[in-house]
Amino acid sequence: MKFEDLLLEIGGFGRFQVLILFILCLPRINLPMHFLLHNFLAATPSHHCAIPHQEAFVNLTIEEVLLISIPREPDGTFRSCEMFSQPQFHLLLNSSLQPENNSIIQQCQHGWVYDHSQFTSTISTQWDLVCEQRGLNQATATFFFIGVTMGAVVFGYLSDRFGRKAMLLLSLVCSVVFGMLSAASVSYSMLAITRTLTGVALSGVSLIVLPLGMEWVDIQHRTFSGILTSIFWSIGNMLLAMVAYLVREWHWLLVAVTGPCLLSIVCLWWVPESARWLIANGKVKQAHRDLLRCARMNGRKDFAVSPEALRRMATDKKPGESYSYISLFRTPVLRKISLCSGAVWFGVAFSYYGMSMNLTGFGLNMYLSQFVFGIIEIPAKMIMYVLVNRVGRRQSQAWALILTGLCIGANVIIPKPFTSLRSVVAIMGKGFSEAAFTTVFLYTSELYPTVLRQNGMGYTSFVARLGGALAPLVFLLDAVWRSLPEVTYCGVAVCCGSVAFLLPETLNVRLPEGIEDIEKAQVKGPPQISASKGMPLQSLLK
Repeated sequence: MKFEDLLLEIGGFGRFQVLILFILCLPRINLPMHFLLHNFLAATPSHHCAIPHQEAFVNLTIEEVLLISIPREPDGTFRSCEMFSQPQFHLLLNSSLQPENNSIIQQCQHGWVYDHSQFTSTISTQWDLVCEQRGLNQATATFFFIGVTMGAVVFGYLSDRFGRKAMLLLSLVCSVVFGMLSAASVSYSMLAITRTLTGVALSGVSLIVLPLGMEWVDIQHRTFSGILTSIFWSIGNMLLAMVAYLVREWHWLLVAVTGPCLLSIVCLWWVPESARWLIANGKVKQAHRDLLRCARMNGRKDFAVSPEALRRMATDKKPGESYSYISLFRTPVLRKISLCSGAVWFGVAFSYYGMSMNLTGFGLNMYLSQFVFGIIEIPAKMIMYVLVNRVGRRQSQAWALILTGLCIGANVIIPKPFTSLRSVVAIMGKGFSEAAFTTVFLYTSELYPTVLRQNGMGYTSFVARLGGALAPLVFLLDAVWRSLPEVTYCGVAVCCGSVAFLLPETLNVRLPEGIEDIEKAQVKGPPQISASKGMPLQSLLK
């Protein structure tokens, strides 16, 4: 007997599953509000060197003071990181003159003056993370994703060891604690540490929510459930744009995006532990109670199964046997799946966050860009809902990621003055990028067996967060060549998308319970199952 056969009897997608998915969607809204918060938390407004002794220039306007104190770029704008060592009063007579002697130009000596018309304060303005310190500003996002990377390893193992629900609750509580500590940071070091720990905590939410919901849903509704859950990520994207527009002070912005975790903590009490995990780990009494509760809520009051029948459910997990990340590479088929899926996850995250953290590079207002990038994700998910059921997971995954890379590459070629065309291509690329991310969550949760599913998700999430951690740092490559960041994102996306063709197809395939299911499927071909033709549970119990 397989767990899918139980789901056919208790209702694989009834009121019980709808309630669970809705509750689990609440923390999904919160995830992008933290994962993409760097766009607003560390935004760098226009700035120039602070000019000392401005009182000596009482007869000059502000524009004239800047003219004699700050050198200009070829396009006429004032430089952000340099100033004249002495006032150049001759520029008042002819402002088109440029000093030929660079020795009179020096780095900012007295701090910076920032334009506060868009932001009251950000961490850039708080600790002067500009010019020579620009790398520290970008590193803030990297620290967060390093935390997410570590959390993927920790929570991937712990959720397989101690259960999905307990670890999801722990991650939400830690997210609130470290999120509020981040808001109270009094130094850059404190912020870097607390944002890293926030990343660790939120990684558990990202990692556990989808598998916990999927393990209660039947095969026919797995795709729908995955797409539905991911839509709430896009809603969080749009909400981030609105919250950031309303809250322009970085301390309170952190409080605003962390607070909703409290609602998720309260609602989580109504979510049961994964019955698949309970059975696989011998906790059949609790699984029995949850299955009966599911059957009652779904109107299947005549459902009856004994705990002894649950104990006989076949998995290849022997009593006392434990699994770790090493188990992902012990057998040939699992090893191939793990290596290929890791490469795909890296490419998906690397290109997604590369696009998402470049809101000002496409000619739109950054709040509008964030909102539009969120909206375009919803039709992208709807299209993927059709495609993954028609052409399969593998083809959808590969082409979504390859087309993401091609859109990024196209914007390298399109001239900067064509802002409308660049914006359209960027929005298309963002749609493909989100389609790739939506598919990879669903695809990966179907590739690994129940006994290793969270370890598999933890490993792939670890690799993805490496991509997310590196993505913001790639922007610093523009000092070598202005288009080098985009070329890098493009190349990685296309190469990793091509690797997806090496993965097995999982469309309409039973979720594997044990490692033997994975290895045998490669030899015999994947077992098919449908709700209408599933074998009655009563006949299986005989």
